[in-house]
Amino acid sequence: MLVMKKPTRLGKFLVWRRKNISDRQFVMILSVVVGIMSGFAAVIIKNAVQLIKTLVTSGFVEQYQNYLYVVLPAIGILIAVIFMHFILRQRVGHGIPITLASISKSGGRIKPHNMYSSVITSALTVGFGGSVGLEGPTVATGAAWGSNVGRLFRLNYRQVILLLACASAGAMSAIFKAPIAGIVFVLEVLMVDLTMSSLIPLLLASLTGALTSFLFLGMNVLVPAEINEDFIISEVPFYIILGVFTGLISVYFTRMYKTVEQTFDRIDNRYTKWIVGSVALGMIVFFFPALYGEGYESINACLEGDFSYLFEKSLFYGFRDNIYVVFIFFVLIIFLKVIATSITFGSGGVGGIFAPTLFTGVNSGLFFAKVFNHFGVDSLPNSHFALAGMGGLIAGVLHAPLTGMFLIAEITGGYALIFPLMITATISFAITRIFERYSVYTYQLGRRGELFTHDKDKMVLTILKVRNLIERNFKPVHEDATLGDLVKVIAKSERNIVPVLDDEENLKGIVFLNDIRHIMFDRDKYDHVYVRELMYMPSPVVHPDESMEEVAKKFQTTKHYNLPVLENEKYLGFVSRANVFSAYRHMLRSFSEE
Repeated sequence: MLVMKKPTRLGKFLVWRRKNISDRQFVMILSVVVGIMSGFAAVIIKNAVQLIKTLVTSGFVEQYQNYLYVVLPAIGILIAVIFMHFILRQRVGHGIPITLASISKSGGRIKPHNMYSSVITSALTVGFGGSVGLEGPTVATGAAWGSNVGRLFRLNYRQVILLLACASAGAMSAIFKAPIAGIVFVLEVLMVDLTMSSLIPLLLASLTGALTSFLFLGMNVLVPAEINEDFIISEVPFYIILGVFTGLISVYFTRMYKTVEQTFDRIDNRYTKWIVGSVALGMIVFFFPALYGEGYESINACLEGDFSYLFEKSLFYGFRDNIYVVFIFFVLIIFLKVIATSITFGSGGVGGIFAPTLFTGVNSGLFFAKVFNHFGVDSLPNSHFALAGMGGLIAGVLHAPLTGMFLIAEITGGYALIFPLMITATISFAITRIFERYSVYTYQLGRRGELFTHDKDKMVLTILKVRNLIERNFKPVHEDATLGDLVKVIAKSERNIVPVLDDEENLKGIVFLNDIRHIMFDRDKYDHVYVRELMYMPSPVVHPDESMEEVAKKFQTTKHYNLPVLENEKYLGFVSRANVFSAYRHMLRSFSEE
């Protein structure tokens, strides 16, 4: 007897929703929900870090401060590693790359643990002084909420991606209380396509994220900055030079980040990584305490033209009045920040790259202005160039010039510096692109051809997976079979290709029906001609994890209609030109719908 299951409350709600609320209206409602959730994520992660920092640093004895700076980041990273290994039992990736990978590789699916795991691990890492930021983990947390809420309510692929983007915009907006920059960040870094159907949900999510942050964290902003001087047209050449300068630093930042990451990737044992990383990070922070933690106190000091943070709690405090030592320290801080950040990641810590980018940028801009002012070239406003330096590094390191412009414009309360920001950010981005095709967020996906882009053609090919398009209705024949056996297989087959396999299911070749048509009905040869005499090995073949862009190129260059799919020499089936084209058209149509 068939027993009917009672519909769940969620099932009843979904039926009611489909009858009473349109998809577009429902996505707008959910965009507000995930915007609020992202705002909460920003509030929780910021307060958690502040609480941990207060608990571990209160009662410091000044003479032992540097030694504690050596130990504390190692403790925080170790607790995070233990949490991931023994409690969560899953790896927690780094913020933005997790989100990009989910969009490009898994249809916007982010594991449910990311709704809280990034908060815990990054709060431990940064709260104990790891030299990374909180923006990436906050965005990853928001994106995880967006992804899982979308899947909970049975949204389609396009809607899940949009909700994920809304949550990410809400997270960035909540961190900096900059709703426009949050939207621009999503469009530029996550490369989500902007259409009329996505604009309003993004606006709603970004706005609610910022309002939630204002409600719980007050009106203070993370990077308070005011423009007290007007932009002077005669300073344009200096902003051009600053653009070149920040572009070159961005190239260094990106390459050093990749180098350190690859170095740690070669170490298999997680505890060996932690020991090596902790020792290296401890030594750097011991000599340069300014690299301890996120660095927003230093960023805000920089914006006021104050560089005393370079020597605070440092063994070199006595040299703080020597301008040439100051310049040397600026250079060392600029070059060491990315190393400290990369080591924090490599040793097992969780965090983001955004704050280190801002830190490096603001120091680069202030150093630039101080050098020109000291040597009497011109009287450059420290705060203007510090802000422009931040914009230049965001443009170069993150490949996000518009984000750099709008973020700085919003945190300064206006667009007084929009021309200098445009000059510096554009030049920095252009120079970085000459040397680095991908940003620190995208280079791994880009290298594998899995990067989601604004190019719809390439985007659709990125989403399509060979494994999902394998056709298995080809009747195989054994390599030792006779022509008579082959004819029997052909009589049952609907295809004009017969794969030839051995006893272990390895592909030995194929028989093309047109090639044997002249002997198919010659019964005298049925027992004397063998399949191995009629087959040939097709070229090229396809791997099931190969990018669809590569598969499309193979179809284009060979003019074949079917290509065999092999995994470790094992035959899986065929992928056909017609099936790929049909899936491509279907996916493209779903993205083009408004």
